[in-house]
Amino acid sequence: MSQSPAFVLNVLETPEDPEGSQEPSPYDESEVHDSFHQLIQEQSRWVAEEGLELQQRQPGTGALGASGSDHETLLGPEGAPVYSMATLRILASMPSRTIGRSRGAIISQYYSRTVKLRRRAGRPQLRDMGRSARPSLRLYDLELDSAVLEEEEKRGLLVKELQGLTAAQRDHMLRGMPLSLAEKRSLREESRPPRGKRRAQRRRGLLSCCDQLHDSCVLASHNLGLALLSGLQALMPWRYALKRIGGRFGSSVLSYFLFLKTLLAFNALLLLPLLAFIVGVQAAFPPAPAGPVPTFTGLELLTGGGHFTHSVMYYGYYSNATLNQPCASPLNGSQCAPEAGSLPYNMPLAYLFTLGAAFFITCITLVYSMSRSFGESYRVGSTSGVHAITVFCSWDYKVTQRWAIRLQHDNIRTQLKELLAEWQLRQRPRSACGRLQQVAVLGLVWLLCLGTTLGCTLAVYTFSELMIESPVSAEREAVLLLLPLVVCLLNLGAPYLFRILAALERHDSPVLEVYVAICRNLILKMVTLGILCYHWLGRRVGTLKDQCWENFVGQELYRLMVMDFIFMLLDTLLGELVWRLFSEKQLKRKGKPEFDIAGNVLELIYGQTLTWLGVLFSPLLPAMQIIKLLLLFYIKKASLMANCQAPRRPWKASHMSTVFVSLLCFPSFLGAAVFLCYAVWQVKPSSTCGPFRTLDTMYEAGKVWVRRLEKAGPRVSWLPWVHRYLVEDTFPIYLVSALLLAVIYLNIQVVKGQRKVICLLKEQISNEGEDKIFLINKLQRVYERKERSRAGRTEEAMTPPALFTDDWGAQ
Repeated sequence: MSQSPAFVLNVLETPEDPEGSQEPSPYDESEVHDSFHQLIQEQSRWVAEEGLELQQRQPGTGALGASGSDHETLLGPEGAPVYSMATLRILASMPSRTIGRSRGAIISQYYSRTVKLRRRAGRPQLRDMGRSARPSLRLYDLELDSAVLEEEEKRGLLVKELQGLTAAQRDHMLRGMPLSLAEKRSLREESRPPRGKRRAQRRRGLLSCCDQLHDSCVLASHNLGLALLSGLQALMPWRYALKRIGGRFGSSVLSYFLFLKTLLAFNALLLLPLLAFIVGVQAAFPPAPAGPVPTFTGLELLTGGGHFTHSVMYYGYYSNATLNQPCASPLNGSQCAPEAGSLPYNMPLAYLFTLGAAFFITCITLVYSMSRSFGESYRVGSTSGVHAITVFCSWDYKVTQRWAIRLQHDNIRTQLKELLAEWQLRQRPRSACGRLQQVAVLGLVWLLCLGTTLGCTLAVYTFSELMIESPVSAEREAVLLLLPLVVCLLNLGAPYLFRILAALERHDSPVLEVYVAICRNLILKMVTLGILCYHWLGRRVGTLKDQCWENFVGQELYRLMVMDFIFMLLDTLLGELVWRLFSEKQLKRKGKPEFDIAGNVLELIYGQTLTWLGVLFSPLLPAMQIIKLLLLFYIKKASLMANCQAPRRPWKASHMSTVFVSLLCFPSFLGAAVFLCYAVWQVKPSSTCGPFRTLDTMYEAGKVWVRRLEKAGPRVSWLPWVHRYLVEDTFPIYLVSALLLAVIYLNIQVVKGQRKVICLLKEQISNEGEDKIFLINKLQRVYERKERSRAGRTEEAMTPPALFTDDWGAQ
C-alpha cells in the first residue's frame, strides 16, 4: 500500500533587512513583552505571504517529528528536555542569564537604564512602527546574533549616555552599579564634561595655602560630625546591645527588648506635653504652702508620701487659679479671685486639656504602631525560598572588623536554627488519640490556672477591705506598703505555678506555649488591676471625703510601681542568678535557665498600665516609668548575658511584636482610658486640693470656661459652639471611634487583598513560565524542521543522475 505523503513546513531564508540589522534597543523590551503573542502571529503571517514549501518527507526521516515532535520534546537521561546547541545559545543570551555574570553585561544593563532615564518622552506603539524597526525573531536566524556589541563599545555607549545626565543622576547611577571602585572612578572620569575635567586637573595641581586651609577645615568638621554621630549612637541602649542579643539568643528574646524600647518612646511622648503645659508652668509659679512642709526622710522613695505630697509629683499640689496670683488656698475651698493684669493661664483647663491631648496622641501612636507592626510581621507572600536567601544572601561583605564578623555569624546561625525548627515543626504530624489526650490535659490545666487566678483575686479584694477598715495615720505610712506587697507577691508567685502546670501540656510549638503563658498572666494581672480600680474609685473616695483622695490614689500607684520594680529585681536575682549557681554547684548541670519571655513581657505591660492609670493623679509618673525602664534594660541585659542560655527549641518570633503592641493597646490602654474617663466624668473631686476643688466633676472645668467665653464677646463665639457640639455631644466621639475601627478593619482587609493579589501574581508567573517553555519548544521544533529540510535538500543535490537513469532502464 502506498503511504500517505507526510509534509513538513520549511521556512525559506530571507535576505537580511538593512534597516533592521541593528540590535533591538532594550528600551522596547516592555512593549515586546506586552505584545509578544501578536508579534508571533504577525511573523507567522509574514512567513506565509513570502512562501511556504511543502516538501514530501522521506519515509525514514523524522518519523518522530510527524507524530510526537509537535507535542513533546526529546527528554534526556534524567527527564530534562534536550535542546540543540543553537537553542541553548539563544537561552544563554537571555538578559536574565547574562546580567550579573560579566562586566560587559552589567555595563549593557546600566546603559539601558540611562537610556530610559534620559528619554522620558512617549514612544510610538509597536503596531505603529515599521516592520524593519521591530525586533524580529527571524533576524537572529534562530541562532546567536553575531553582531553583538563588544564590551568596549557598550562601555562607550554607557559613557555617552552618562554624559547626557545631570551630575546628581550620574553619581546616583554610578553608585548603584555592582562594579569595583576603580571601574567606577574610571567611568566617572570619562563621563565628566570637559569643564569638570579641567577643574579636576586644576585641583590636582598645586593648591594655595588658603585652599589647603579650607580643605583641612572642611575635612576636620566632617570628621567631627562623624565622631559626634558615632558617639550619639553609642549612647543609645538599643544599638550594639540589641544586635548582640539577637545574634546570640534569637528573635524571640530580642522581641522583649524591642518592646521595652517601644515603651520608652511611648512614655517620652506622654511626658513631654505634661512637662511643658502642667509641671513646668506650675513649677514656675508655685502656690503658697497651706501648712508646714515635712522634711525629706528617705522613706518617701518607697511610700511616695511625706515630702513628695507637697511637690509637683501629685495632683493636690496644683493650683485652681491663674498662676501668677499670690493667693493661698482659702480655708472654705473657694476659688481665688484673679487680679488685674494676671497671667491668663487657666490651670484647671490646662490640666484637663493637656491630659486629654496626651492620651489622644498616645492612642493615635499606638494604633499607628500596631498597624505598622502588623504590616511588617504579616507580610504578604510566602517563605518558600527563605532558607536559600538566608544562606546565600545574608552576609554583608562590607563588614571588616572581627567583632562585627562574629556578631553577623552568630546572627545568621541563629536565624537558620529558627527557620529549620519552624520547618521541622510543620513536618511533625500528630495522631487523633494524641490530640484528644492533649485537649484533655489542656482543659485540666486551664481549670487549675483559672482557679488560681480566682484565688488571687479574692485575696487582693479581702486585703483591700481590711486596709479600709483599719485606717493608717500619717506616722505609720510604712503600713501602706502591705497592699502593694501582697499584690506583687501574688503576681510573682502565680506565674511560677502557671509555668509548672504548663510543663504538663507539652506543646509542640514553643510559640503557642509563649502565647498561652501570656494569656494566663494577662488574665491574672488585668483582674487584679480591676479589683484595685474598684478599691480606689468605689471605696476610697467615700472614706476619704475630707482628705485629698487623688493624692492617695497617686501614692498607691507610685507604691505599686516601686514594689513591682523591686520584685522584678528579686526575680532576676533569685530566678536567674541564684538558680544558675545552684544548678552548677549542687546539681552539677551545665545548662543555664532560659529567659522567660511571657512573664517579663507581662511585667512591662503591667507597669505601663500602672503609669497610664496614675498619670491623672501623678503627672510625673511617666518620668518614673522611664527611669525604671532604663534601669531594667541594663539589668536584664546583664543577667541575660551572664545567667541565661538560648532557647533549647529555637523558634522565629515573626509576630511577637505585633502581639505585644496589640495587648498594650486593647486591654492595657483601653482599660486605663475607661478608668480615667470615669474619674473625670463621674467622680466628685476633693474640695481641699487640686485644680478642680470647687467643681462637681473634673469635666465641669470645660463648661465653666465655655460660659466665660460666651460672656467675652462675639469674637470667640465659635469656641462655645465647638465645645457644645463636638465635646459635649457624644455623637462625634462615637463617630471618631467608629472611623478609627474602620481604618483598622480596612487596613486588615487591604493586607488580605494584597495576599490574594500576590497569590494571583505567583500563579500568573507560573503560567508565563509554562508559556516560555512552550515557545522554546516551538522554536526548537522549527529549528529541527529547518535542519532536516536542509539535510534533505543536500542529499538530493548530492544524489548522482545515473541512479535515476538506471532505475528507468530497469523499468
